[in-house]
Amino acid sequence: MTRAHLPILLVLAAAPALAWGQNDDLAQIKEQELEEVRERISALKESMDKSAGSRDRITSELQEAEVEMSEKRLRLKELQRERDYSTKRKQELNVEIAQREEQLSTESEALAQQVRAAHMSGGQERIKLLLNQRDPATLGRLLRYYEYFNDFRANNIQVVTDHLDELSVLHSQVAAEEARLAALTRERYDELTQLNQAQERRQELLVTLKDRMASEEREIETLAAQEKDLARLIDELTSILSDYPIRSESPFSEHKGRLTWPVAGTLIHDFGQPRVSDRLKWNGVVLAAQRGREVRSIYHGRVVFSDWLSGLGLLVIVDHGEGYMTLYGYNETTLKSAGDWVAPGDVIATVGDSGGQSRAALYFELRRGKQPLNPRHWVTRRPGN
Repeated sequence: MTRAHLPILLVLAAAPALAWGQNDDLAQIKEQELEEVRERISALKESMDKSAGSRDRITSELQEAEVEMSEKRLRLKELQRERDYSTKRKQELNVEIAQREEQLSTESEALAQQVRAAHMSGGQERIKLLLNQRDPATLGRLLRYYEYFNDFRANNIQVVTDHLDELSVLHSQVAAEEARLAALTRERYDELTQLNQAQERRQELLVTLKDRMASEEREIETLAAQEKDLARLIDELTSILSDYPIRSESPFSEHKGRLTWPVAGTLIHDFGQPRVSDRLKWNGVVLAAQRGREVRSIYHGRVVFSDWLSGLGLLVIVDHGEGYMTLYGYNETTLKSAGDWVAPGDVIATVGDSGGQSRAALYFELRRGKQPLNPRHWVTRRPGN
């Protein structure tokens, strides 16, 4: 190898490291950009909350109650998972203890038999062998056997001792799991108590809102304000995300008529139907479904909003690119955050009645830019098919 080749080899050797460093820097830049997007969306939400709060204090209180209920339900599910794991672990430990105790019993009995045999032969076994045997060869074999027997007995004693120690550790682990289960039970009780209090507060607020919406004119005014808030949210999100377009090998527009509904439910409000009067119409569909049922994304995309919005409650908005967005409202809980990527069928929320709804249902809307589209022209497949 000549000196002229050395710099080339050094560059080639460093190339993978440089590429790795560049990829790492690129990932950090993307994560930083994503965090900036999240902060801008969060600032937008705070601005909208302040605006809505100044307009309607009761709605702001409803938001607080429903967001708290969502958080409590998510925590209760997490606690249940932890309880299930701890219960399973305790059962496994008890099975292992039973197996070890059975082994210990067998080993203890074998050791007891050895001790009894040694006792029957008396305490001077080696001296007796020396006095009773005249043949040196036979005496040597017996002494070797005697040494093997003593080693075996000592080994059995050690095995029994080790198993006793292992059983002690297992019993300590069972006690720890029992303490953990007790703590989880107490925490679950506290969370349930707080959830019930939030539900009672929500119910009182709904009664107040119902009284205020007694006149048709007031209801139309409230719904119009909520539509205006949603339009502002979509506009602002579109502006924030304009520098972060979604590119896909299979664009959303190519799947018209072949998408799957986000939840199995019964249609109770259809696109274009009047809401209170002909002055306001439904921009999406409402599907009655069992509370807690999983809500799934209908296509690839990025979650751009996952929070509470007046009129729609806990809302998830997914950007699919080309200006298309899908909206999933009235949820009991949201399971994705702004910036998360989703694929068709990914669970993004659970069905609920947030936003002051009277029954569990999913509000589903499809938009391109500011224009709501009839989802029934795009989504035709039933979940599970």
